[in-house]
Order: sequence, then structure tokens, then C-alpha cells
Amino acid sequence: MSDQYFTAAEIAEVSGQSLRQINRLASKQGWRRQTDKARKRNERGGGWEYHVDLLPDVARARLTITSESQTGSRDRNELWQYYEGLSKARKEACERRLEVVETVEQFVGLGMSKTAAVTYAAKQFNVAERSVRTWSNKADTVDRSDRLPALADGYRPTATHQDCHPDAWAVLKSDYLRPEKPSFSACYRRMKTAAKEHGWKPVPNEQSLRRRFKDEVPQSVITMARKGKDAAKGLYPAQRRDRSGLHAMEAVNMDGHRFDVFILMPGKTTPQRVHLIALQDLYSDKFVAWRLSVSENKDVVRLVIGDMVERHGIPDKIVLDNGRAFASKWITGGKANRYRFKVDPNEPEGLLISLGIDVVWATPYAGQSKPIERAFRDLCEDIAKHPFCAGAYTGNRPEAKPENYGSRAIPFKDFANHVERMIAEHNARPGRTAKNANGRSFDEIFSESLKQPTTLVRWPTKEQRSLWLMASDRITARRGSGEIHIFGNRYWARELNQYAGKKVTVRYDPDNLTKPMHVYDLENRLICIADCIADTGFFDTEAARDHAFKRNALIKNERENKRLHAELSPEELADVYGSKRAAEPLQPEPPVFKRIAAANGGSQAQKIEWTDDYEAAFSRRMDALEKQSLSENVVEFPEKGKGR
Repeated sequence: MSDQYFTAAEIAEVSGQSLRQINRLASKQGWRRQTDKARKRNERGGGWEYHVDLLPDVARARLTITSESQTGSRDRNELWQYYEGLSKARKEACERRLEVVETVEQFVGLGMSKTAAVTYAAKQFNVAERSVRTWSNKADTVDRSDRLPALADGYRPTATHQDCHPDAWAVLKSDYLRPEKPSFSACYRRMKTAAKEHGWKPVPNEQSLRRRFKDEVPQSVITMARKGKDAAKGLYPAQRRDRSGLHAMEAVNMDGHRFDVFILMPGKTTPQRVHLIALQDLYSDKFVAWRLSVSENKDVVRLVIGDMVERHGIPDKIVLDNGRAFASKWITGGKANRYRFKVDPNEPEGLLISLGIDVVWATPYAGQSKPIERAFRDLCEDIAKHPFCAGAYTGNRPEAKPENYGSRAIPFKDFANHVERMIAEHNARPGRTAKNANGRSFDEIFSESLKQPTTLVRWPTKEQRSLWLMASDRITARRGSGEIHIFGNRYWARELNQYAGKKVTVRYDPDNLTKPMHVYDLENRLICIADCIADTGFFDTEAARDHAFKRNALIKNERENKRLHAELSPEELADVYGSKRAAEPLQPEPPVFKRIAAANGGSQAQKIEWTDDYEAAFSRRMDALEKQSLSENVVEFPEKGKGR
């Protein structure tokens, strides 16, 4: 044994296998062909030495520990780590060996030779002298404080498994590690049949491969393969979030829960289940607002947020999941990382963004990030399984239907009152054991936190109240008057004339569309509050007179506004622009330059003042040229009616 190279005999001795098995492994894996990991021995007897990196992990660990314990160079941390991994019986064996070694040292200290001390100690503890000598030598190679782990032997119990054809073993594992969760016996039978067809040998019996599978395949791999990623998350400890550093109304979380109760809605004959949309304070766990609805939608979410703000103020943060109702542009429009719908830079600001509430998106399907999920489980027991709901309870799974399933449906109003009572009892129940509770109720925790001088809660202004009472949308004002058409209704105010044909943001009450509508520009500045314009009957003369009166009043008002803005009359403008001043005399025409033929055939530029006399002389000259034959130095003019 030298450095990190070991002979086959040394590997076999430490790993608990035969020399033949080690040689077979070296031949099968081609150790000797890896020249940087295998070398011939230069010592007597020859043979081969193999680097520790070629060995399996278990054999490599054993060889490392054994070699270092013999040379005394083993790291103390690894030494004690190895010792801590031993069984109780093997640790007791180390303690007994240490007692033997200390007895030998006592005899030597009394003047006895070491050989005699070893002999007496062997007789006293009834062990072989050779073993005592080996233990004593080991103890001498390490520090006195490290003797206990150094006296551990290099043996580790290993599960010896029968050989199995690699392809057969791979097929068996792959078949078993599927989400369909087949039984091991069925996988083994299929593998056994395939082994006969492909000639895979050897194939051990089922129990042998079961033991091998248990030893080699970690449970985490089995969970991931057969139960999926969500189940594998449970292998890691859940995050525990400390909320003691918050205060009441600093942060809230919101979600919906569908009750397993048949409800009869007004005007309906078929029972259905309803949703509870609720808001919970993260510091106290108190429900601060809630409403019932047949579905999770943006309208009920907006109303619940409005209820909370009206009763308890505006929180700094809100935890939401990205469901369609919560990630709607009416609620979270303008949030950059909404993770649902297409993010439009021109979309209107949602209610939460307008109120200055920071939106924190919860991890989907992760109850730890939304404490309200835990509260919903309590409400399921307190509300859905209450004697009041007997006969209407549906069960939380199709196979968990009660015997009296479907025998009753609760009217919506009665169920709403029941939910109201149970949530109030939930908030007021004493003896809570949460970290912030100390035996108090959620109501007490909440109210006491609000009394602290460090608790600052924002309250809405009168103008902000329209944000949750109205629904927000972006539409185009009609050309001409600028009136707004929505849901078959028309809304108008004179300020909309300025925005005719342009996009505006409107906020209206979806439950009462006859109420005035708030109109904002693209920068969310209030333009006006537009009234709803009702249609009139075709022969309604009274309405016609009223309409004409309002229109004439508008025209009269605009005429007065025009007079105020256009202060100067046309005559006064003419005086400003100098229209009555005498016109200035015209300037003489600039001299004209002409190029004429010279007598010698050339041309020259002359400055000519073009007067009436000159024009008459020029005309006479041209007439004379047409009547006579010109010399070669005279320019010929084409006949009339012909081209040049």
C-alpha cells in the first residue's frame, strides 16, 4: 500500500471480498487500461496497483479510513465522523479495546516490559496477545484524545447481493420507478419474461432483488418517481415564517374557498355550492372582510377589498395567488409581474395599485405561503359540518358523500347568516396557541396591536372610496359629443367634449349602472362625473322640450365662453394687423439679361433695359429675318406651325 495506490489483495482484505472477485472487477472495468490510474509494482513479487479513484465509493471509503489509521495521518474530523457512524456494539468494542490499551500502559508504567504487559493484559481481558499488541500500536500512532475512534476496525457490514444481468436490473428499476406505481412483483414478472427472450443471465429471485433495490435506491428517488414533484417537496422541511415582527393591518392575505354545502340561490331551483372570498390579517390571523359569491370573480374581490378598507384601513402589503379573479386588471392592473394575462402598458391601474398596496404573489399550491388556507380548514369543520348544514353537506370528495347526501338545500340568506356567525365566533374564540397569541383570541390580538403607538394604518380619503365602489375599464369616447356608451347606457358631461374620440378610463358601479360614472384620463386624473342619459319615448314631447332646453343652455353657455375667450372683434384685429395703412409702392423690375447672336457667329451677354421702344424694334427685326434668306452666320427660324 503506497500513497493512494492499492494492490488487489489489500482491496480484497479491507472490502471483505475475495481476491478473485477483485480481479474480476478489475478485468471487467478495464482498470489496467487506464494508465494514469493503474501501475505495475516495483517491489518484490510484482503485480499491479490501482488508484483509489477506480474503486467503488464504499470500498474507497474503507480503504481511505484503514490506510490513514495505520499511518496516523488520517484527518481527525473524518476519524470521528467514521466513529459516529458505528453501531452501539462496535462503539462498546472500541471502549473495551481502549481499556485494554490503558491497562498495558499502566503495567509498563509500573516497570514491566511491554511484552510482559501485553501478556498480562491479554489474560486479564481474555483476548489474544496479538490483538492487544495491534491495538496498542494503533493507539501509539494518534493523539491520546483520538484513541477511541482509532481503535475501530475497518469492517463495515455490507449487503452482499447476488449478481444480476445489468440489462435485467435496469429494466426492473425503470419499470418500478413510474408514476403508475406498479407493484414490485408485477415488474419482476415482466422482467423475468424479457430476460428469457433476450437471454439475460443471471437473474436472481425476487426477494434478493427486493433487498438490493432497498439498499441501492434512495427513498427520495422512489418518492419523486412514483408520487411526483409535489410529494418530493415534502421531503424537505417546510418553511416556517415568523410573523411576530408585523403589526395589525400591515399585511393581509386573500383567497377563496368553495363550501361543500348545497345552497339554493334566490330565483333558482337547482342547488349549487358557493365561494367564500375572504381577507385575513397576517399578524393576528383575524378575518377582516369576507363575502359569499357563486364564483370567484373580480367584482366580489373588489367589494371584499372595499369592505376591509372601509372597516380597518389600507394595508401595506397583500399576498395573493395569480387566479383569474385576483390577477384581473381591475384588481392588480399596472403590476409588472402579474404572471397572468398579457401585460398591457396602457391598461388602467387596478384597485390595489391605486390604493398603494404592494402585491406579493404566493407560490401556487403552496399552503405555507398563505396562512388563510389553514383558517379555511377550520371553517370547513365549523361551518360546513355544523348541525345547521345537516343534509346539505356534500362531502369533500365524491367517495366521501354522507348518507343523507342531497336531502336538503339551504337558502342563501340563511347560509350567509350562518357564515357570519361562525366567522365572528372564529375571530373571538380564546385560547389560541399561535406564536403571537399567548392564549388570546384573534380579535384581542388585532385590537391590542392597533393600540400600540408604533402601529400606523392608512385610511382612505373620500375620493378614494370610489375606487372600490366602481369598476374600472378603458374605452373610447364617441366622436362629436364625447359621450360614453357602455352596457347599453350612455353617459355624458360637457367636459367630455375635449376628449371626443380619445381613450378614457371609467369607473362605475356594476350593481347600479344608472348612477353617475367617474371618468379619468390616461394619467388617472379625474375629468368629470358623467350622468347617465336615459332614452326617451318617440312621441315624448316633454322629454323633447327638456332635451332642447338643456341643449340651448349648453349653446348659450358656450357662446358666452367664446365671447370671454375671443376678446377682440374683427375690426380690432384689422387695426392690430395694420390693414388700413397705405400700401408701399412697387419696386422696379430687376434688369433682364438676354443672350443674342453676334455678328461674327459668336454670342455675348449684354445688359438690356427692356422698354416698349426696344420691344417694338426687336419685333421689327424678327419680321425682317423671316422674309429674307439668312447667311450661314444668321440663325434660321422654323416656319410657323412646324417644330424646331
